[in-house]
Amino acid sequence: MTGPTLKIAERSKMPPFMAMDVMRFAAELDARGHDIVHLEVGQPSSSAPKPVMDALVASMAQQKSHGYAVALGISELRERIAKHYREWYQIELDPERVAVTVGSSTGFGISFLSAFDVGDRIAIPNPGYPAYRNLMLGMGLEPVILQAGPEQGWLPRLEDMEKWDRLPDGLMIASPHNPTGVVIPDKELKEICVWCDKNSVRLISDEIYHGLSYTSRCETALKFTDNAIIINSLSKYFSMTGWRIGWMILPRQLISAAEKLAQNLYISAPTPNQIASLKAFDCIDELDQHVERYKENRKILLSGLPIEFLGNVAPCEGAFYIYADISTLSDDSISFAKVLLEKTGVATTPGVDFDSIDGHRFLRLSFAGSTATMHEAVKRINAFVTTYKKDAA
Repeated sequence: MTGPTLKIAERSKMPPFMAMDVMRFAAELDARGHDIVHLEVGQPSSSAPKPVMDALVASMAQQKSHGYAVALGISELRERIAKHYREWYQIELDPERVAVTVGSSTGFGISFLSAFDVGDRIAIPNPGYPAYRNLMLGMGLEPVILQAGPEQGWLPRLEDMEKWDRLPDGLMIASPHNPTGVVIPDKELKEICVWCDKNSVRLISDEIYHGLSYTSRCETALKFTDNAIIINSLSKYFSMTGWRIGWMILPRQLISAAEKLAQNLYISAPTPNQIASLKAFDCIDELDQHVERYKENRKILLSGLPIEFLGNVAPCEGAFYIYADISTLSDDSISFAKVLLEKTGVATTPGVDFDSIDGHRFLRLSFAGSTATMHEAVKRINAFVTTYKKDAA
């Protein structure tokens, strides 16, 4: 039976997050018995720390763990996150400024809704995480591209914004960065924070890959300003993607707005998961062992993949991604990734997911999986590139 043709909101017609589409297709191939090597999604292959899982089981026996929490999160978790900032960054943080969110994704949404009005312009580095742009468009905000590719040394440049007709209302940064793995040096991070405060530009700092850096620990923007919105989560370093526990550090003037938005959007993050997450911050030794594995995985890919496949690769100093420049092989990353998956079973994410201008020349590879997976990926990709070059000759 057919019904009337009803309106679909324009804001819902945003582009897909292609990494998730690739993940779905790769999972379908898995289910049909194909041997798939997963490099497409930034998801640790390790599970949550055992003390966290034990705490979840224990919490389920407590009736109080089954109900709603307050919108900004249980006080114990907010206090533990504040302590985390003292332990890692030597910052004394008022727990009242901490808001627990359903993953970092809702943190981005609350940030955009609480700090900006419809029509406001937010500068976003390109390449960058596609959900920033898509969420902004869905909320009536205008994402403004700030080039941060190889010509800019893979970093956003303040002087580029100063050339615009008017400054943006906000600036979105990420360090370590997805998809490039680039880390903003402390000096440049401080300059960004000072510039934003001087020019009344609201800064949002995505720090969800903190803990995953291969030289020194990343600094938080909170060290240099109290006006930025800091976004973080337990997904990446803490290996807890499916738990959907994130947090925000809010400027004081946004706490009330964020609380009301959380109350109306999702009431609260899952209470049992919040209770169990308290243990995550006590598992640093275990989690740092994963970082050592990522280091080894990164080395395997960078030293083992063909130069034609890596090309002008971004300097992956953090996170767990390689942003490979495949331009000598193909100028169509979507088709190339599709053929690579079909011919070899290696799943990667086309760069157009992260960059609508030059992404056709790049692929993102995640090295969050096992070391055995990385060795197998190198073997398959090398064989594929050899055949691909012969066919193209």
